[in-house]
Amino acid sequence: MPCLQLIRRRKKKKKEEIEEEIEDVRRMKGGRNEEENENEEDDEPVESSSIGCSPLTRRRRKSAAVGSSASEKHHHNHGHQSPRKSPGFRFRRIFDTFTFTRSLKPQYSLEHNNDEEESDETQKCTEGGEMDVVTHLLLEVRLNNGEDLPVKDASGSSDPYVKFRYKDAIVYKSGTIFKNLNPSWDEEFQMIVDDVTSPIRLEVFDFDRFCSDDFMGAAEVDLSQVKWCTSTDFHVNLLDEVNEPAGKVSISVTITPMTQLEVQQFQQKAKNGILSNTEKKKEQRANNTQDWAKLVNIVLVEGKGIRVDEKSPDAFCKFKLGQEKYKTKVCSNTEPKWIEQFDLHVFDTSDQILQMACIDRNTNAIIGRISIDLSTVSLDETLQHWYHLEGGPEDAQVLLLITVSGSHGAGETIETDEFNYNDIRNTRIQKYDISNTFNDISDIGTLTVKLFGAEDLVAKDFGGKSDPFAILELVNTRVQTNTIYKTLSPSWNKIYTFAVKDIHTYLQVTIFDEDPNNRFEFLGRVRIPLKSIRNCEKRWYGLKDEKLKKRVKGEVLLELDVIWNNIRAAIRTFKPMERKYISQDQKFKPALFKTYFVELKDFVSSLASCKNDIEYLLSWHSRPKSLAAYVVFMIFVYYFQIFFIPLMILALFGYNFVKFKTNGEEISRTPRHSLKGQKSEEEDEKSGGALSTLSSIPDILQSVQSFLHFTTQLIQKIKNTFNFTDIWLSSLAIIVLFIAFVLLYFVPLRWIIMVWGTNKFSKKLRDPKFVDNNEVLDYLSRVPSNTELQEQSNERVNRPINL
Repeated sequence: MPCLQLIRRRKKKKKEEIEEEIEDVRRMKGGRNEEENENEEDDEPVESSSIGCSPLTRRRRKSAAVGSSASEKHHHNHGHQSPRKSPGFRFRRIFDTFTFTRSLKPQYSLEHNNDEEESDETQKCTEGGEMDVVTHLLLEVRLNNGEDLPVKDASGSSDPYVKFRYKDAIVYKSGTIFKNLNPSWDEEFQMIVDDVTSPIRLEVFDFDRFCSDDFMGAAEVDLSQVKWCTSTDFHVNLLDEVNEPAGKVSISVTITPMTQLEVQQFQQKAKNGILSNTEKKKEQRANNTQDWAKLVNIVLVEGKGIRVDEKSPDAFCKFKLGQEKYKTKVCSNTEPKWIEQFDLHVFDTSDQILQMACIDRNTNAIIGRISIDLSTVSLDETLQHWYHLEGGPEDAQVLLLITVSGSHGAGETIETDEFNYNDIRNTRIQKYDISNTFNDISDIGTLTVKLFGAEDLVAKDFGGKSDPFAILELVNTRVQTNTIYKTLSPSWNKIYTFAVKDIHTYLQVTIFDEDPNNRFEFLGRVRIPLKSIRNCEKRWYGLKDEKLKKRVKGEVLLELDVIWNNIRAAIRTFKPMERKYISQDQKFKPALFKTYFVELKDFVSSLASCKNDIEYLLSWHSRPKSLAAYVVFMIFVYYFQIFFIPLMILALFGYNFVKFKTNGEEISRTPRHSLKGQKSEEEDEKSGGALSTLSSIPDILQSVQSFLHFTTQLIQKIKNTFNFTDIWLSSLAIIVLFIAFVLLYFVPLRWIIMVWGTNKFSKKLRDPKFVDNNEVLDYLSRVPSNTELQEQSNERVNRPINL
């Protein structure tokens, strides 16, 4: 063992020192005093075998030898003073011992200050003092960044990573930074070394996916130049195969002495003798903690006035938050539509500045910049704002949606907010009372969501578990919960509050499994229309797949409460809907194309049937029917008034309402065609597409499919309006038609048209940002189609509500 070898060296050294001291004392013959003896001892070199011994121990051994030899001379010379009784010697010995222990190890304490014999010291070192002896050195290396690395890829960049070698063995390999010639790794590792004269070698490589990695450069760091217990920075110059400069790499090196006990503790934590910060992150993740302070969700929607020298650029944007970066796609337009969503993280709360630069790809010129202090952004609220590009054209702007969530999840904890929620709810009820309708016409209502937890989720990890977190979305407002690790039954117990801008929207809850490298796996989704919410009802919702077509494994427990003003919601119904920026683009699918075509064909067939009936009456094949039709036509035209139009539509509503009540079921609640279309779409995905020849012209087919989709959806919405699929919207239509009937009955038509035209012409003057709209189409956009009814249907799950 190292300690036994040290003891043997001490014994050998002791004998040599005693013999030397006896000879020195005999030669001195009283000519030297105690201070000269001390100087000689200080000038003697300390061998490497005495590293574990303090100066106190060495001087004690020498003093014992000198004292024994001097005692003999004391019998001959009584005037000579013993070295052990010299005050200067004692002070120098204590001072050197204190300095040695402080420089060797701050926590090292001196346990043996009394005079002991060599046998007692050897016994204690053998029995228990072995753990306090410095036996190894801890090497800590921090890989900071690289500069001006060579280009190795055809794209004009490289994918660098670093290998560290010690005594020709690879001890650590860093992560790969893709497409960067000035990478920032920010990694560190620790290992135990036994020889500081052996340098540590850095080798930088370029990662290639399908070929062998390319060597970029190498350098060596001399560990003997590192001062112990102090971090030393090295900016090493890399050399390639032909000893040509290949950039620089910056590292920091620290060497610290370790006792045997510290070595054992280190080996218990280390993996293959190496302890790196990547292992620490895995351990931190296993302990259910997250290393980021804030999660920032950013949606880059569009831009205005983006130009360079009055020309349309190929613009893209770069975002930077701390050490994280993101680059968007390129759009060639003065009003680009990026519509990209991504996440960045705040690791250091002192650095919360989000920087964005809009760049022209052709000239590499910066069109403009934006700097946003995220510390001023409220947590768990979506900020939608047009930001002006500094340094760009005067009208250059970009639209950003920013949502900041905390590391412990958004919202308040249910337990801490439960006792005062009733008071808050009563205040909101008073705020959205009908008597306060015109205080703030744009504030429709407030939605409160209590997310308790989920049960029986799908296992996505190898251990049969998942790391679930939930995302709650209301149109463009988005919040994210914290992640619950290694469970299939997470419990969040959070409260979220959303501002309702349109009562005809829906709340969407999506659960994901968190994986390393910011990759998420889908677990389930549920979509809940706001008008279908039963306030303060705690219930389980079954999860569906991504397309909301099929039921998947898992349920989520929610309690929803929406408080809203009916008059404000009715006025908002006849205005354009808020556009959801992040949505799935429809692609051309033969099955969908066929479904829309069949639905449109059925509608045209019904119109052709009506035309055939009219032709039948006009042909007088049945004289009684033709005669009755002629008499009704003449009476209707003779007595027709303009207010008959809303009256006839009201009659159609009345007929369907009576039919609805008599049959005891809701007409057209089950979307038959959408189910058929879903089955055809699945068969088409399995077969690979029967209409492969049509895919050669996807743009034209996509346009035709979009037109068919709009037409069939419009027809379904009109039918569902008269069939009382959405009772609130159908009732609103009846009230509007009744008001139109009264106006047409008492007010001349020309005055109504003049008032309508004056309103249309003056809207732009009253509101410069007004966008012209069609009130009828805006109303029909709120009516659910058959497909939307299927997506928003939520069967009640029979599960006990006890978490």
